Amino acid sequence: MAEELDPIDARILDILQQDAGLPVAEVAERVGLSASPCWRRIKRLEDSGLIRKRVTLLDADLLGLDFEVYAIVKLSLPSKENLQIFEEAVGHWPEVIQCATITGREDYVLRIITCDMHAFDLFLREKLLSLGIVSDCESHIVTRGVKNVTALPLALVTPHV
Repeated sequence: MAEELDPIDARILDILQQDAGLPVAEVAERVGLSASPCWRRIKRLEDSGLIRKRVTLLDADLLGLDFEVYAIVKLSLPSKENLQIFEEAVGHWPEVIQCATITGREDYVLRIITCDMHAFDLFLREKLLSLGIVSDCESHIVTRGVKNVTALPLALVTPHV
């Protein structure tokens, strides 16, 4: 069950999703509070786990990390042991920026970022396929990103955002 948010908490979360680097005083002004009560609310939201962490979003294109692939992975045998091996390995691969188990014929979908096709091929050969438990990998190269946001749709859980 999702935690109930009052309208002020929801607005604070929405503001912080857009720019976590804003000073507390500015967030407070936007939601109509003074800095101290706003800071206490933010601290409570962090302590409750609703705010997991604050990060800086980088420009992948400017860094030369503009080769993006979605890979649909099927394990040869999706046993508990193989799932654990695969998930532990994925956790160590910096190229994989998202991994999710999925329903259907396949077992996982990976979002992979590299600098070019050669680096992706190297990743496939040296990491993914060398595990020895992957029976199939269907790769989908992203030709153009259409939408890429990190903010959750808070209006779905509280109409006051």
